[in-house]
Amino acid sequence: MKLLKSLTVLSLFLISSIVNAQPGEIEMADALLESGKIYVVIAVLCTVFIGLVIYTVMIDIKVSKLEKDLKRK
Repeated sequence: MKLLKSLTVLSLFLISSIVNAQPGEIEMADALLESGKIYVVIAVLCTVFIGLVIYTVMIDIKVSKLEKDLKRK
């Protein structure tokens, strides 16, 4: 039990030190925002996400149909 507590404290310390090591400003995002290309990045990300959602729904419909067919037989 004592080992578990010490590992937990150690891992929380490491996580907090990693989080604090991040720089305050993100230079790449600022450059993309200034040039207007951030909207292209957002559009591509949204397109990919919507495509994944549609693909998942289609697969779910097909699997549900197959499950119904198997139950009938």
